[in-house]
Amino acid sequence: MSSAVELRHRYSPRGAARELMACKDGEVLLSGPAGTGKSRACLEKLHLAALKHPGMTGLIVRQVRDTLASTALRTWDRFVAKEQLLAGSIIYRGSSGREPARYEFGNGSQIWIAGMDKPSKIMSTEFDMIYVQEATELTSDGWQALTTRLGRTDAMPYNQLIADCNPSHPTHWLKLRADAGTTTMLDSRHEDNPTLWDADTGEWTKRGREYIRRLDRLTGVTLLRLRYGRWAAAEGICWPSFDTHRHIVDPFPIPQDWTRIWTVDFGMVHPFVLQCWAIAPDGELYRYREIHMSGRMVEDHARQIMGIVRPGAVWNDTAKRWDGGRWIEPKPQKIICDHDAEDRATLTRYLGIATTPADKRVKLGIEAVERRWRDNRLFLMRGALVEKDQAAVDARRPTCTEEEIGGYVWDDNKEQPVKDNDDGADTMRYAVAHFDLKNRLTSVNREVWV
Repeated sequence: MSSAVELRHRYSPRGAARELMACKDGEVLLSGPAGTGKSRACLEKLHLAALKHPGMTGLIVRQVRDTLASTALRTWDRFVAKEQLLAGSIIYRGSSGREPARYEFGNGSQIWIAGMDKPSKIMSTEFDMIYVQEATELTSDGWQALTTRLGRTDAMPYNQLIADCNPSHPTHWLKLRADAGTTTMLDSRHEDNPTLWDADTGEWTKRGREYIRRLDRLTGVTLLRLRYGRWAAAEGICWPSFDTHRHIVDPFPIPQDWTRIWTVDFGMVHPFVLQCWAIAPDGELYRYREIHMSGRMVEDHARQIMGIVRPGAVWNDTAKRWDGGRWIEPKPQKIICDHDAEDRATLTRYLGIATTPADKRVKLGIEAVERRWRDNRLFLMRGALVEKDQAAVDARRPTCTEEEIGGYVWDDNKEQPVKDNDDGADTMRYAVAHFDLKNRLTSVNREVWV
């Protein structure tokens, strides 16, 4: 008479890995630098789903099938399913005919293994859960094709496409999909990996110190992506100190006595950008609202912002003023604008508040913003965008300031930023310049402090 053998498996997820375990969204991307444990977390969730839901069918997939052997499958065999493989409660079956290789569980669950280089083996099958390793390798069409293979069955209460990746450039289709809210992106950090970070002591482990030291030797965009996990553009990024983990913050109730200013960059084909800023008592700047929209007139933008800050007010076209309603937040102390005289006059007429021309010294302004990132004195609140610009989404262009930063790079002469996808970045520069460049003068040949 045989008796069942109890198998024990230990895995204690942290940070983004822990969030992944609880998340049931349809598409979830674990993004972060090299070595944070992203692949392990995705495989552990897939393994847990197969154990918890008898008869489920899962898929491990990468762009090229052969690359899985030394990456995901190595982690699966050595760490995730090790105990069950040794005990024989999970059996590996190699590829045969049109069917790909798979892991078969004693409870009837299966985990298939395939590559998008040979999609015919999987595109006729429905899966309960799919794991894509290094998702940035896929095309947008390939990703969307996989979403069609998620078919609701009786095996699981939900279907899910999970994936991991090292960050790529800031306008990569996968980043834009996450920015649009179609894919949930979770930010993985080195501190999530217990082999690198000791949570009890709050310090790097010996292995962690050695690993981080190696990553710190990287340079340029590779350093930004693989060490700091940023969706960074090519060499020459203007603001290398910007860190999404530190500088993008959750919204909070802003005290009524904090000074407010608005900054504006005009545009029609390029986006019109309005940013609302709150200034903390110690001088920290917080952007708490943003309009980033193309294809509309200045008066339309003015009407939209007044509808937000003074709900119920009605524009009196005869008297050229707003009647009724009341301000629900402090009025801006100043509205700092790009220098277009006609647009400034229109904005003043429809807001009823005079505007101030921006300090547009580019290089000094960029350096001032970088100092604030470095000193943690400049912050962008999540969810600040009033409305998504669908034209920008369709064109795969940034839809808010934080989406521009990774692509805000110096030109070849290192004197000016590349003039593309920079409207929000310029508008933010106006705010910082207003406070930080008041005493900074430019002479003919040099810059001096007075």
